[in-house]
Amino acid sequence: MSNEPGGPTAAQPDQSEAVEPGVDDHSTTGRPAPAPGAAALALLAAGWLAAMLWSTREAISSATAGVTAVSLSAFALPGVISAALVAGAAVGLAAGEPVARRTERVTLRFAVTVGAGLLVGLLAALAIDLTYAGDVTTRTIAGTTAAAAVIGGALAGARDGAVVGAVAAAALGTLVFVVAFSVARDPLFNLFGAGDSQQSLVNAASWVSRTESLLAGLIAGGLAFGYLTWARRRAVRDGGGAGPRWPAYLVAGAGPGLLLLLTEVIIRIGGRSLIDLAAALSEADAVAQTSLGTSRVDNAIWVLFVGALTAVVSFGRTLGSPADDEA
Repeated sequence: MSNEPGGPTAAQPDQSEAVEPGVDDHSTTGRPAPAPGAAALALLAAGWLAAMLWSTREAISSATAGVTAVSLSAFALPGVISAALVAGAAVGLAAGEPVARRTERVTLRFAVTVGAGLLVGLLAALAIDLTYAGDVTTRTIAGTTAAAAVIGGALAGARDGAVVGAVAAAALGTLVFVVAFSVARDPLFNLFGAGDSQQSLVNAASWVSRTESLLAGLIAGGLAFGYLTWARRRAVRDGGGAGPRWPAYLVAGAGPGLLLLLTEVIIRIGGRSLIDLAAALSEADAVAQTSLGTSRVDNAIWVLFVGALTAVVSFGRTLGSPADDEA
């Protein structure tokens, strides 16, 4: 009798199953935290791609011979491809976020992000075709750039928009840093003991490369942490709970390095004809292309691990100790 429904001692519902006010709404609905500032990030990434295309065109146009133009095109290709990859991801994210807010249909969101990446790729390829010299070099750059933008758009179709935004923002910051770091390369060469001997030049170049990779990784991890912290605060402010957890920081910190590795894969597949053409110019060019490829892979691995470690450690420092929680 006492346990009849409505009785004074009737079994009460398990309080642990009740949803407390302010609990992460994304955890109950299955929706991850949104990506803040996606439109601004898309504009910045698209602007960076335009800047890379313009600088590459200027470098190729200033070449005095076709042989030099081929070599310069091969040297400039990684910067263009990485910029297209990030631009495709950022624009795809900006296009996909409104869809994600209106519907949970993952397929529709993925189609929108891929379409946005395809649009970026087509526009970039068209700009290359209209402004660059019409030869096999131009077609290789245009086709590989378009493919990179589409791949970036596909990556933006991932379910967690905040992580995609963090990776795109951190990767963009890393690319800008690498270009800006060129100003410091000559002073660092002298600082690390570059002299007249070949061995001193090799040692100095190695230390300069390590310094650049380490700083790029720190910047990548710091930017990823900052973006996800911004996303978490926005989620809390909008009643969405705690936002991204620590695995998101790990992925976001490693993301720029992974994008650099993916850039190298795209170059070695889509841009293989241009790289081989540049390497065939002379024995020195062949050694240079092989050395640059190895250096890019090493740099990407450094950025991957240093960025992931920086982001996770930074997130860990924001967590309170168990003693603080009990107090």
